[in-house]
Amino acid sequence: MTTSATEDRILQILEADAQASVSEIAERADVSKPTVRKYVRQLEDEGVIVGYSAEVDPKKLTGQSIALVGMDVDSEQYVDATNALKRLDAVESLYSSSGDHMLMAEIRAEDGDSLGDVINEEVLDIDGITAAHPTFLQERLK
Repeated sequence: MTTSATEDRILQILEADAQASVSEIAERADVSKPTVRKYVRQLEDEGVIVGYSAEVDPKKLTGQSIALVGMDVDSEQYVDATNALKRLDAVESLYSSSGDHMLMAEIRAEDGDSLGDVINEEVLDIDGITAAHPTFLQERLK
């Protein structure tokens, strides 16, 4: 059993269930509890594990609407535009992308109209954002 195999098993367990206890992880990964603690601490210190979270379906909880928005950005204003997007409360997550758009954002608002307002009045007002292409999510399936 190699170190990377042990790390991989621990990470797979945590990705599937971020609330798994050290005992549960140890049992499922077939290692001791001190080994789990050691690897988790090491993975946190190395920045591999950057946090723990709960996945929530915001539509079921609060009636929020969600859009994944691909954005085109003027390359000379990329850093400033990215920093401005990070400051928007409605932006839940932001990713650089090698696909059709330079940036991809998960944007949430109370309803579809508000979501459209965020995109049109906040996102597109950021200097350097040249286009925003939203995909409105209907229902979480997994």
